Amino acid sequence: MKDELTFLAVGDIGLYRDDFFEYFVNIRDYFRKADLCFGQLESVLSDRLELSSCTRMGCSSRPECLEAIKDAGFDVLSFASNHALDYGRTAFEDTLRNIRNAGFYLTGAGENEEKAREYPIIDVEGTKIAILGYGSILPQGFWAEEARPGVNPARGITAYVPVEHDQPGTPCRIYTFPHPDDLKRMQAAVKEAKTKADLVFVSFHWGIHFKEAVITDYERYYAHFAIDAGADLIIGHHQHILKPIEIYNGKVIFYGLGNFCMEEVMNFKKDQEMKRQDMRTSKSHTEMTKISDAFKTTTRSFPMDSYLTMVAKVRIKDKKIVGVSYLPAYLPVGSQTYICKPGDERFDEVVEYVKKITAAMDLDPSVLKLEGDEVRLI
Repeated sequence: MKDELTFLAVGDIGLYRDDFFEYFVNIRDYFRKADLCFGQLESVLSDRLELSSCTRMGCSSRPECLEAIKDAGFDVLSFASNHALDYGRTAFEDTLRNIRNAGFYLTGAGENEEKAREYPIIDVEGTKIAILGYGSILPQGFWAEEARPGVNPARGITAYVPVEHDQPGTPCRIYTFPHPDDLKRMQAAVKEAKTKADLVFVSFHWGIHFKEAVITDYERYYAHFAIDAGADLIIGHHQHILKPIEIYNGKVIFYGLGNFCMEEVMNFKKDQEMKRQDMRTSKSHTEMTKISDAFKTTTRSFPMDSYLTMVAKVRIKDKKIVGVSYLPAYLPVGSQTYICKPGDERFDEVVEYVKKITAAMDLDPSVLKLEGDEVRLI
């Protein structure tokens, strides 16, 4: 039995090319050495695609990509993706089946509400780790109901309150809150998981995409309530850029791990053909890009800070977390992600970027302590 275990977690994985194994050539050896690895799957993986009427930008790939993800060392996948039902129920259920058949633990989605709320408890060298998955970015009908397939929801409610209530048409303050039913179920699930597992990790697909630094109120509420209920780590993703890091009651919250292995958006040719639109010129895409001025200066499909990423690392000993850190990483042209080392300009860029965005949200950047090739949090 090992004296110490290592858990690794990354953000979004979306693959689309002939050779899926190419994506992982630079990180495969490192991930294979870990005891448990988690990633967020963005894409529908099915050969039976029928575009949903509410799909804005489809995201799909071939089921064979799971072989490459597995070969790279991943064990657990969340499919609480806002793209989960882009191509209807049949393709969604195909994806769930393909994930399970490829030997992954699945979290965050299911064939009905009961299945979507299930979570794996994984025995790693005698330490039991529960990984719960939730999705907040949900087009209409994408969350699971009694007999409806979908994502395990952690929905947000938005309120727009006029700054000057007596002046019609003037700016509003935006407040967001957890959906009360989803919050209660999440708290109950975390408490239950804590009675069955030594450690509870909670994954959320949430937040405002492409907007530098900004985290919403509902994210903080869900994260804090989850930790209060017994969660030991919060893993956030979806936003396609890195987001701030917080330590709350001694537990680490990664609000957004960014892209990990993501193909350039414009290379998802099949999805563009299905939609019959060019993503560069389609109304749905151009309206979305207005959310960030960074789209005006990018030289690639995503804003340039979307290519800064990280690997969350958790050290476990005697069934307890003894250390949490992150490893700076980068997605170069070609999307073959690599872990950065000190002396690499990208290493410093990631480190400084995370400090900047953490401070921008009035969180304490002094918790980010550089130690060798990692940034230690606790």
